[in-house]
Amino acid sequence: MHAGTQGAPIAIIGGGAIGSSIACFLTQMAPGQSVVVVERDPSYARASSALSASSIRQQFSSPINIAISQFGIEFLRDIGARLQVNGERPDIGLVEAGYLYLASPAGEAVLRANHAVQRGMGADVALLTPDALRGRFPWLATDGVALGSLGLSSEGWFDGYSLLQALRRKAQAQGARYVQAEAVGVDTQVSGGVQRISALHLANGERLACSAVVNAAGPWARTVAQWLGIDLPVFARRRTVFHFTCPQPLPGCPLLIDTSGIWLRPEGAGFIAGFCPPEDADPDDLPLEPDHAAFENHVWPTLAERIPAFEALRLHSSWAGYYEMNRFDHNAIVGRHPACDNLYFANGFSGHGLQQCPAIGRSLAELLLTGRWQTLDLEPLAFQRLLDHRPLLERNVI
Repeated sequence: MHAGTQGAPIAIIGGGAIGSSIACFLTQMAPGQSVVVVERDPSYARASSALSASSIRQQFSSPINIAISQFGIEFLRDIGARLQVNGERPDIGLVEAGYLYLASPAGEAVLRANHAVQRGMGADVALLTPDALRGRFPWLATDGVALGSLGLSSEGWFDGYSLLQALRRKAQAQGARYVQAEAVGVDTQVSGGVQRISALHLANGERLACSAVVNAAGPWARTVAQWLGIDLPVFARRRTVFHFTCPQPLPGCPLLIDTSGIWLRPEGAGFIAGFCPPEDADPDDLPLEPDHAAFENHVWPTLAERIPAFEALRLHSSWAGYYEMNRFDHNAIVGRHPACDNLYFANGFSGHGLQQCPAIGRSLAELLLTGRWQTLDLEPLAFQRLLDHRPLLERNVI
Protein backbone atom coordinates (compact mmCIF):
# COMPACT_ATOMS: atom_id res chain seq x y z
CA MET A 1 0.00 0.00 0.00
CA HIS A 2 1.45 3.37 -0.94
CA ALA A 3 1.02 6.67 0.85
CA GLY A 4 -0.97 8.25 -1.97
CA THR A 5 -1.74 11.93 -2.16
CA GLN A 6 -4.76 12.18 0.14
CA GLY A 7 -5.43 12.39 3.84
CA ALA A 8 -2.89 12.84 6.62
CA PRO A 9 0.57 14.09 5.77
CA ILE A 10 3.65 12.06 4.98
CA ALA A 11 5.97 12.65 7.95
CA ILE A 12 9.73 12.67 7.45
CA ILE A 13 11.90 12.27 10.56
CA GLY A 14 15.09 14.21 9.86
CA GLY A 15 15.52 17.31 7.74
CA GLY A 16 19.11 16.76 6.58
CA ALA A 17 20.04 16.23 2.95
CA ILE A 18 18.25 12.87 2.67
CA GLY A 19 15.02 13.99 4.36
CA SER A 20 14.98 17.31 2.52
CA SER A 21 15.61 15.64 -0.83
CA ILE A 22 12.67 13.28 -0.26
CA ALA A 23 10.48 16.24 0.75
CA CYS A 24 11.63 18.17 -2.31
CA PHE A 25 10.83 15.40 -4.79
CA LEU A 26 7.53 14.52 -3.08
CA THR A 27 6.21 18.07 -3.31
CA GLN A 28 7.49 18.40 -6.87
CA MET A 29 5.92 15.15 -8.10
CA ALA A 30 2.65 15.59 -6.20
CA PRO A 31 1.82 19.29 -5.78
CA GLY A 32 -0.58 19.63 -2.89
CA GLN A 33 0.71 16.51 -1.14
CA SER A 34 0.99 17.31 2.57
CA VAL A 35 4.56 16.72 3.77
CA VAL A 36 5.83 17.48 7.27
CA VAL A 37 9.56 17.30 8.04
CA VAL A 38 10.34 16.89 11.74
CA GLU A 39 13.83 18.25 12.46
CA ARG A 40 15.00 18.76 16.02
CA ASP A 41 17.89 21.09 15.18
CA PRO A 42 17.39 23.48 12.23
CA SER A 43 20.90 24.84 12.86
CA TYR A 44 22.17 21.38 11.74
CA ALA A 45 25.07 21.73 14.18
CA ARG A 46 25.60 17.95 14.43
CA ALA A 47 24.05 16.96 11.11
CA SER A 48 26.20 14.80 8.86
CA SER A 49 25.08 16.94 5.89
CA ALA A 50 26.77 19.98 7.41
CA LEU A 51 29.94 18.23 8.61
CA SER A 52 30.67 16.06 5.57
CA ALA A 53 33.57 16.28 3.15
CA SER A 54 30.85 16.56 0.45
CA SER A 55 32.09 14.69 -2.58
CA ILE A 56 30.70 12.51 -5.37
CA ARG A 57 32.23 9.63 -7.28
CA GLN A 58 31.43 6.94 -9.81
CA GLN A 59 34.12 4.61 -8.45
CA PHE A 60 32.03 2.09 -6.54
CA SER A 61 32.17 -1.68 -6.81
CA SER A 62 28.40 -2.25 -7.07
CA PRO A 63 26.37 -1.19 -10.13
CA ILE A 64 23.49 0.24 -8.07
CA ASN A 65 25.80 2.73 -6.33
CA ILE A 66 27.27 3.78 -9.67
CA ALA A 67 23.78 4.33 -11.12
CA ILE A 68 22.82 6.40 -8.07
CA SER A 69 25.87 8.62 -8.57
CA GLN A 70 25.23 8.96 -12.30
CA PHE A 71 21.92 10.64 -11.54
CA GLY A 72 23.55 12.52 -8.66
CA ILE A 73 26.14 14.25 -10.82
CA GLU A 74 23.48 15.24 -13.38
CA PHE A 75 21.42 16.75 -10.59
CA LEU A 76 24.36 18.63 -9.04
CA ARG A 77 25.49 20.04 -12.39
CA ASP A 78 21.98 21.38 -13.00
CA ILE A 79 21.23 22.43 -9.44
CA GLY A 80 20.78 26.12 -10.21
CA ALA A 81 17.84 25.38 -12.50
CA ARG A 82 16.46 22.45 -10.51
CA LEU A 83 16.39 24.13 -7.10
CA GLN A 84 15.89 27.81 -7.92
CA VAL A 85 13.37 29.64 -5.76
CA ASN A 86 11.90 32.97 -6.88
CA GLY A 87 14.65 33.34 -9.45
CA GLU A 88 17.44 32.72 -6.92
CA ARG A 89 19.67 29.94 -8.19
CA PRO A 90 21.73 28.06 -5.59
CA ASP A 91 25.44 27.52 -6.19
CA ILE A 92 27.13 24.59 -4.47
CA GLY A 93 30.61 25.22 -5.93
CA LEU A 94 30.84 21.88 -7.72
CA VAL A 95 34.44 21.04 -8.68
CA GLU A 96 34.86 18.03 -11.00
CA ALA A 97 38.50 17.14 -10.41
CA GLY A 98 38.10 13.38 -10.04
CA TYR A 99 38.93 10.72 -7.49
CA LEU A 100 42.27 8.92 -7.53
CA TYR A 101 42.41 5.54 -5.81
CA LEU A 102 45.88 4.14 -5.16
CA ALA A 103 46.27 0.39 -4.78
CA SER A 104 49.13 -1.58 -3.25
CA PRO A 105 50.15 -4.86 -4.92
CA ALA A 106 47.75 -6.62 -2.53
CA GLY A 107 44.89 -4.35 -3.63
CA GLU A 108 45.56 -4.35 -7.37
CA ALA A 109 43.21 -7.23 -8.27
CA VAL A 110 40.29 -5.58 -6.45
CA LEU A 111 40.99 -2.25 -8.18
CA ARG A 112 40.97 -3.98 -11.58
CA ALA A 113 37.75 -5.86 -10.75
CA ASN A 114 36.08 -2.63 -9.62
CA HIS A 115 37.29 -0.91 -12.79
CA ALA A 116 35.63 -3.56 -14.96
CA VAL A 117 32.29 -2.99 -13.15
CA GLN A 118 32.66 0.78 -13.48
CA ARG A 119 33.48 0.65 -17.19
CA GLY A 120 30.57 -1.72 -17.72
CA MET A 121 28.31 0.99 -16.27
CA GLY A 122 29.81 3.63 -18.57
CA ALA A 123 31.91 5.39 -15.94
CA ASP A 124 34.78 7.51 -17.29
CA VAL A 125 37.62 5.92 -15.30
CA ALA A 126 41.23 5.15 -16.26
CA LEU A 127 43.80 2.80 -14.74
CA LEU A 128 47.27 4.34 -14.40
CA THR A 129 50.63 2.66 -13.80
CA PRO A 130 53.06 4.21 -11.29
CA ASP A 131 54.99 5.79 -14.20
CA ALA A 132 51.79 7.27 -15.60
CA LEU A 133 50.83 8.53 -12.15
CA ARG A 134 54.16 10.32 -11.71
CA GLY A 135 53.87 11.79 -15.19
CA ARG A 136 50.43 13.19 -14.46
CA PHE A 137 51.06 14.17 -10.82
CA PRO A 138 54.79 15.00 -10.41
CA TRP A 139 54.23 15.84 -6.73
CA LEU A 140 53.12 12.26 -5.96
CA ALA A 141 55.45 9.57 -4.57
CA THR A 142 54.43 6.12 -5.80
CA ASP A 143 56.36 3.93 -3.35
CA GLY A 144 54.26 0.86 -2.62
CA VAL A 145 51.74 1.70 -5.35
CA ALA A 146 50.97 -0.94 -7.99
CA LEU A 147 48.15 0.84 -9.79
CA GLY A 148 45.95 3.94 -9.67
CA SER A 149 42.35 4.46 -10.75
CA LEU A 150 41.44 8.01 -11.81
CA GLY A 151 37.97 9.35 -12.54
CA LEU A 152 38.32 11.50 -15.65
CA SER A 153 34.89 13.12 -15.33
CA SER A 154 31.72 13.13 -13.22
CA GLU A 155 33.60 13.02 -9.91
CA GLY A 156 34.58 15.75 -7.50
CA TRP A 157 33.34 17.76 -4.54
CA PHE A 158 30.96 20.53 -3.55
CA ASP A 159 29.55 22.49 -0.61
CA GLY A 160 27.32 20.01 1.20
CA TYR A 161 25.76 22.58 3.52
CA SER A 162 24.69 24.69 0.54
CA LEU A 163 23.13 21.61 -1.07
CA LEU A 164 21.19 20.85 2.13
CA GLN A 165 19.91 24.41 2.38
CA ALA A 166 18.94 24.52 -1.30
CA LEU A 167 16.94 21.28 -0.99
CA ARG A 168 15.25 22.56 2.17
CA ARG A 169 14.34 25.92 0.61
CA LYS A 170 12.95 24.27 -2.52
CA ALA A 171 10.91 21.78 -0.49
CA GLN A 172 9.46 24.60 1.59
CA ALA A 173 8.71 26.71 -1.50
CA GLN A 174 6.78 23.74 -2.89
CA GLY A 175 4.71 23.40 0.29
CA ALA A 176 6.63 21.11 2.63
CA ARG A 177 6.29 22.15 6.26
CA TYR A 178 9.32 21.96 8.56
CA VAL A 179 8.60 21.53 12.25
CA GLN A 180 11.30 22.06 14.87
CA ALA A 181 10.65 19.14 17.20
CA GLU A 182 12.01 15.78 18.26
CA ALA A 183 10.06 12.66 17.36
CA VAL A 184 9.98 10.33 20.36
CA GLY A 185 7.55 7.56 19.42
CA VAL A 186 4.68 6.35 17.27
CA ASP A 187 1.08 5.17 17.50
CA THR A 188 0.53 1.93 15.64
CA GLN A 189 -2.31 -0.38 14.69
CA VAL A 190 -1.77 -4.06 13.91
CA SER A 191 -3.65 -5.97 11.24
CA GLY A 192 -2.73 -9.47 10.10
CA GLY A 193 0.53 -9.27 12.01
CA VAL A 194 1.65 -6.15 10.14
CA GLN A 195 2.00 -2.82 11.92
CA ARG A 196 0.83 0.49 10.52
CA ILE A 197 1.78 3.87 11.95
CA SER A 198 -1.06 6.33 12.51
CA ALA A 199 0.78 9.13 14.30
CA LEU A 200 4.13 10.44 15.50
CA HIS A 201 4.65 11.56 19.09
CA LEU A 202 6.78 14.68 19.55
CA ALA A 203 8.82 15.57 22.63
CA ASN A 204 6.65 18.66 23.22
CA GLY A 205 3.61 16.42 23.76
CA GLU A 206 2.07 16.93 20.34
CA ARG A 207 0.70 14.07 18.28
CA LEU A 208 1.16 14.30 14.51
CA ALA A 209 -1.25 12.16 12.50
CA CYS A 210 0.38 10.78 9.36
CA SER A 211 -0.28 8.51 6.39
CA ALA A 212 3.33 7.34 6.19
CA VAL A 213 6.61 7.89 8.01
CA VAL A 214 10.07 8.17 6.49
CA ASN A 215 13.00 7.36 8.75
CA ALA A 216 15.67 9.83 7.59
CA ALA A 217 17.12 10.30 11.07
CA GLY A 218 20.74 9.78 10.03
CA PRO A 219 22.98 8.49 12.83
CA TRP A 220 19.94 8.35 15.14
CA ALA A 221 17.83 6.16 12.80
CA ARG A 222 18.32 3.03 14.89
CA THR A 223 16.20 4.50 17.69
CA VAL A 224 13.31 5.23 15.31
CA ALA A 225 13.35 1.62 14.06
CA GLN A 226 13.33 0.33 17.64
CA TRP A 227 9.94 1.98 18.23
CA LEU A 228 8.55 -0.66 15.83
CA GLY A 229 10.65 -3.51 17.23
CA ILE A 230 12.85 -3.43 14.13
CA ASP A 231 16.60 -3.94 14.46
CA LEU A 232 18.38 -1.47 12.19
CA PRO A 233 22.17 -2.04 12.20
CA VAL A 234 23.04 1.64 11.71
CA PHE A 235 25.48 3.25 14.13
CA ALA A 236 27.03 6.67 14.51
CA ARG A 237 30.71 6.51 13.59
CA ARG A 238 32.81 9.55 14.31
CA ARG A 239 35.06 10.76 11.50
CA THR A 240 37.58 13.57 11.94
CA VAL A 241 38.41 15.99 9.12
CA PHE A 242 41.62 18.05 9.19
CA HIS A 243 42.11 21.32 7.31
CA PHE A 244 45.65 22.40 6.43
CA THR A 245 47.71 24.40 3.96
CA CYS A 246 50.91 23.63 2.09
CA PRO A 247 53.38 26.21 0.71
CA GLN A 248 53.86 24.23 -2.50
CA PRO A 249 50.91 23.93 -4.92
CA LEU A 250 49.80 20.51 -6.15
CA PRO A 251 48.61 21.12 -9.73
CA GLY A 252 45.57 19.07 -10.77
CA CYS A 253 45.15 17.47 -7.35
CA PRO A 254 42.10 15.18 -7.31
CA LEU A 255 40.44 13.65 -4.29
CA LEU A 256 43.12 11.10 -3.44
CA ILE A 257 42.63 7.87 -1.50
CA ASP A 258 45.97 6.50 -0.36
CA THR A 259 46.77 2.81 0.02
CA SER A 260 46.61 3.46 3.80
CA GLY A 261 42.95 4.50 3.54
CA ILE A 262 43.74 8.14 4.29
CA TRP A 263 42.02 10.54 1.89
CA LEU A 264 42.65 14.17 1.01
CA ARG A 265 41.33 16.79 -1.37
CA PRO A 266 41.81 20.48 -2.14
CA GLU A 267 39.60 22.87 -0.19
CA GLY A 268 39.89 26.55 -1.09
CA ALA A 269 43.53 27.55 -0.80
CA GLY A 270 44.36 24.49 1.27
CA PHE A 271 43.38 20.85 1.74
CA ILE A 272 41.21 18.66 3.90
CA ALA A 273 42.03 15.09 4.87
CA GLY A 274 40.68 12.25 6.96
CA PHE A 275 41.06 8.56 7.68
CA CYS A 276 38.99 5.45 8.26
CA PRO A 277 39.00 4.36 11.90
CA PRO A 278 39.41 0.66 12.64
CA GLU A 279 36.26 -1.44 12.36
CA ASP A 280 36.50 -2.45 16.00
CA ALA A 281 36.30 1.15 17.19
CA ASP A 282 33.42 2.04 19.54
CA PRO A 283 30.48 1.76 17.15
CA ASP A 284 28.02 4.31 18.43
CA ASP A 285 27.59 7.97 19.18
CA LEU A 286 31.05 8.99 20.33
CA PRO A 287 31.28 12.66 21.29
CA LEU A 288 31.93 14.86 18.27
CA GLU A 289 35.44 15.77 19.35
CA PRO A 290 38.19 15.66 16.70
CA ASP A 291 40.84 12.99 17.09
CA HIS A 292 43.78 15.41 17.24
CA ALA A 293 46.36 12.77 18.13
CA ALA A 294 45.60 10.83 14.95
CA PHE A 295 46.86 13.71 12.82
CA GLU A 296 50.28 13.91 14.46
CA ASN A 297 50.74 10.16 14.86
CA HIS A 298 49.22 8.77 11.67
CA VAL A 299 47.73 11.14 9.11
CA TRP A 300 50.55 13.67 8.69
CA PRO A 301 53.44 11.16 8.57
CA THR A 302 51.59 9.00 6.04
CA LEU A 303 50.62 11.95 3.85
CA ALA A 304 54.17 13.30 3.89
CA GLU A 305 55.47 9.97 2.58
CA ARG A 306 52.95 10.02 -0.26
CA ILE A 307 53.28 13.75 -1.05
CA PRO A 308 56.72 15.02 0.07
CA ALA A 309 55.56 18.65 -0.09
CA PHE A 310 53.32 17.89 2.88
CA GLU A 311 56.38 17.73 5.14
CA ALA A 312 55.83 21.49 5.37
CA LEU A 313 52.05 21.49 5.79
CA ARG A 314 50.42 23.64 8.45
CA LEU A 315 47.33 22.40 10.29
CA HIS A 316 44.68 25.11 10.68
CA SER A 317 41.58 23.41 12.07
CA SER A 318 39.76 20.14 12.51
CA TRP A 319 36.21 18.98 13.12
CA ALA A 320 34.31 15.74 13.55
CA GLY A 321 31.07 14.48 12.02
CA TYR A 322 29.12 11.24 12.03
CA TYR A 323 28.94 8.59 9.36
CA GLU A 324 25.66 6.72 9.74
CA MET A 325 27.40 3.41 9.26
CA ASN A 326 25.45 0.34 8.20
CA ARG A 327 27.42 -2.36 9.99
CA PHE A 328 25.77 -5.10 7.92
CA ASP A 329 27.28 -4.24 4.52
CA HIS A 330 28.14 -0.52 4.36
CA ASN A 331 25.33 0.18 1.88
CA ALA A 332 22.15 2.19 2.18
CA ILE A 333 18.95 0.60 3.49
CA VAL A 334 16.07 2.04 1.48
CA GLY A 335 12.36 1.25 1.31
CA ARG A 336 9.94 -0.61 3.58
CA HIS A 337 10.26 -3.36 6.17
CA PRO A 338 7.71 -6.20 5.95
CA ALA A 339 6.78 -5.70 9.61
CA CYS A 340 5.35 -2.20 8.97
CA ASP A 341 3.63 -1.26 5.74
CA ASN A 342 3.93 2.54 5.98
CA LEU A 343 7.39 3.04 7.49
CA TYR A 344 10.00 3.82 4.85
CA PHE A 345 13.74 3.65 5.51
CA ALA A 346 16.43 5.92 4.06
CA ASN A 347 19.36 5.04 6.28
CA GLY A 348 22.87 3.66 6.63
CA PHE A 349 24.53 5.56 3.79
CA SER A 350 27.93 4.98 5.42
CA GLY A 351 29.41 8.29 4.30
CA HIS A 352 27.70 8.46 0.89
CA GLY A 353 24.50 10.26 1.87
CA LEU A 354 25.19 13.65 0.31
CA GLN A 355 26.17 12.26 -3.08
CA GLN A 356 23.30 9.79 -3.02
CA CYS A 357 20.57 12.12 -1.76
CA PRO A 358 19.28 13.24 -5.20
CA ALA A 359 18.62 9.69 -6.44
CA ILE A 360 17.35 8.49 -3.05
CA GLY A 361 14.99 11.45 -2.77
CA ARG A 362 13.56 10.86 -6.23
CA SER A 363 13.24 7.09 -5.80
CA LEU A 364 11.64 7.17 -2.36
CA ALA A 365 9.19 9.85 -3.48
CA GLU A 366 8.18 7.59 -6.37
CA LEU A 367 7.83 4.61 -4.02
CA LEU A 368 5.73 6.61 -1.55
CA LEU A 369 3.43 7.96 -4.26
CA THR A 370 3.05 4.90 -6.50
CA GLY A 371 4.00 1.90 -4.37
CA ARG A 372 6.81 0.87 -6.75
CA TRP A 373 10.34 1.86 -7.75
CA GLN A 374 10.11 3.82 -10.97
CA THR A 375 13.10 5.51 -12.63
CA LEU A 376 15.72 3.53 -10.68
CA ASP A 377 15.15 0.11 -9.19
CA LEU A 378 16.54 0.29 -5.66
CA GLU A 379 15.47 -3.21 -4.70
CA PRO A 380 19.16 -4.23 -4.19
CA LEU A 381 19.16 -1.73 -1.27
CA ALA A 382 15.90 -2.97 0.28
CA PHE A 383 15.65 -4.10 3.91
CA GLN A 384 14.86 -7.64 2.77
CA ARG A 385 18.54 -8.38 2.14
CA LEU A 386 19.24 -7.96 5.86
CA LEU A 387 16.46 -10.38 6.76
CA ASP A 388 17.81 -12.86 4.20
CA HIS A 389 21.42 -12.43 5.45
CA ARG A 390 22.38 -11.46 1.89
CA PRO A 391 24.87 -8.58 2.11
CA LEU A 392 25.43 -6.27 -0.85
CA LEU A 393 29.13 -5.73 -0.28
CA GLU A 394 30.65 -2.42 -1.34
CA ARG A 395 34.43 -2.64 -1.49
CA ASN A 396 34.97 1.08 -1.97
CA VAL A 397 34.09 2.58 1.41
CA ILE A 398 36.30 5.44 2.55
